Amino acid sequence: MASLSCHQKSIIIVLTILVAGANAADIFLTWNVSLDTTLNPISVQQPVITINGRFPGPTINATTNDFVHINVFNDLDEPLLFTWNGIQQRLNSWQDGVSGTNCPIQPGQNWTYKFQTKDQIGSFFYFPSINFQKAGGGFGAIRVNNRAVIAVPFPKPEDEFDLLIGDWYYDSYQMIRSVMDTEVVAYQTIPDIMLMNGKVPFGHELTKNHESFTVTSGKTYRFRISNVGTALSFNFRIQNHKLVLVETEGSYTNQITLDSLDVHVGQSYSVLVTMNQVESDYYIVASPKLINASANSSSLVGVGVLHYSNSIAKLSSPLPSGPDPFDLDFSIDQAKSIRWNLTTGAARPNPQGTFNVNNVTISQTFILESSTSQIRGDPRYSINNVSYRVPDTPLKLADHFDNGSGVYQLDWFPTNSANDEAAYGVSVVTGNHKGWIELVFLNTLGGFMDTWHLDGFGFHVVGIGKGKWGAEARSSYNLIDPVVRSTVQVYPGGWTAVYAFLDNPGMWNLRSQNLKNWFLGQEMYIRVHNDDPNPAKERPPPSNLLLCGQSFISFSFFLLDSQDGSWKMIQMGFGHCSQVNMEMVAMGLRIRLGLQLVLHLRGGHRRRRTRGFSSQCLQKLPFKV
Repeated sequence: MASLSCHQKSIIIVLTILVAGANAADIFLTWNVSLDTTLNPISVQQPVITINGRFPGPTINATTNDFVHINVFNDLDEPLLFTWNGIQQRLNSWQDGVSGTNCPIQPGQNWTYKFQTKDQIGSFFYFPSINFQKAGGGFGAIRVNNRAVIAVPFPKPEDEFDLLIGDWYYDSYQMIRSVMDTEVVAYQTIPDIMLMNGKVPFGHELTKNHESFTVTSGKTYRFRISNVGTALSFNFRIQNHKLVLVETEGSYTNQITLDSLDVHVGQSYSVLVTMNQVESDYYIVASPKLINASANSSSLVGVGVLHYSNSIAKLSSPLPSGPDPFDLDFSIDQAKSIRWNLTTGAARPNPQGTFNVNNVTISQTFILESSTSQIRGDPRYSINNVSYRVPDTPLKLADHFDNGSGVYQLDWFPTNSANDEAAYGVSVVTGNHKGWIELVFLNTLGGFMDTWHLDGFGFHVVGIGKGKWGAEARSSYNLIDPVVRSTVQVYPGGWTAVYAFLDNPGMWNLRSQNLKNWFLGQEMYIRVHNDDPNPAKERPPPSNLLLCGQSFISFSFFLLDSQDGSWKMIQMGFGHCSQVNMEMVAMGLRIRLGLQLVLHLRGGHRRRRTRGFSSQCLQKLPFKV
């Protein structure tokens, strides 16, 4: 066969890229985020965060590799960010939507997220990531469907249902947030009620309406179940029906048949349910774990209805019982039984098992212990006795523009032991690019379940155990078919070990999914850096990047068009104030400090508009403003 010229090879590469991306769609959404004081899901006046007037918010229905554009208008009275729980933001932590990567959208302003569901499938959800706002709503489902060329490892169901279940407070999220500096609220108070898709339990005295799904006898349905709550794990079950587990957070699992399924805060699952019972109505139940809640009286037992289309019977029997909520052995055994389906394709046609952990070399081990602590009189949650302090400048901005200077100190955080005394800190550690990391999570929070999540990656869940973790525990790891997921539970007094392959450069948030823990400091960041400036290795900042904190500039270079006398922008960029210099000014430069100072320098003329600016930046300019 004749060899190809460089030119021919280039054409083939371009065509391959075009063909590969031909099936990716652009999805454009506009969200108006506001507080609704009339919705009142629990029949008492309470502000709820809605999106386009809806609670929960609209479902994002995408396919592998689609580009999602969401123009978010913040109609709240405080800053807002959204994060996309489990969407890995490949090479693009600029879109992750947490305090360490993004400046918040200010009240009355809007900002457009643009992210790709690159190489992913599965069930996920989004939610507000700052200011304790998740406790007030603003969450919704994310579906990432298989591309048509890749088979789903089960027959197409009759329909799919999103089921967002989570604990909820009777008080407003602002009120709970305002008293978080008290030990009782920080450490002991739990939510009051369990909602299903924003609706109270069937039969509850506060019921305005309850969640109900209408089904057809003989058909099979897919339920995408997410725990969108703030604190409580729950056991999910449907009266007289079996659940066939098929997927969790982007991984197809070995299919196992269950009577019930434990779902922890931040987790998502897909189960298939076949309607093979007598046509009637049946209870859908989500009862809390580690809580002594009476199934027939407690508000913390979520209840919905499975309604066969031809049923005329009314529900009257007791709720179906579930496992003992304090039986950790049941829950751990079930968790260990959830295994990766090694033979099916998912986002890619090659089997999931192609990416296994059988013979990997671990380059880093972090041992991370969650705990409570008092720091300067305030109740806090900590990792290795360090409680995260959110800086004014997002870490990603500081990292990109000024190498983190003045905002964080890289690698001071203790990754394998706890400090002797609890302290505040901006915890940022190095993750070795394209290295395998072992993360061991230890739960010393008393009788409370903990869950951990790492943005940007999937966890290979290799081990779960009770008691103290030691190196000898590695002999019990499942290195054959550990499930891959984005959020993993850690049982009280126990440990969980995961592997992750750090092939995704960026600044990535590692946190507790329990909202109070996260809000009060149980988080850190892993900086995965690639020195290669090629944007194919990590995306540059978006053109609409929001600026905040330290003084940064955005700039655009212009050239004069000799034909029509207009100015044409030829380059745009961002930088720190120290990068303002005479050469920039001489080239004809528009300078903007944050969104506050604008200077136009064209053909020797200056036009300027200033509104509250940084003297630090202005001192760098070779002229007076």
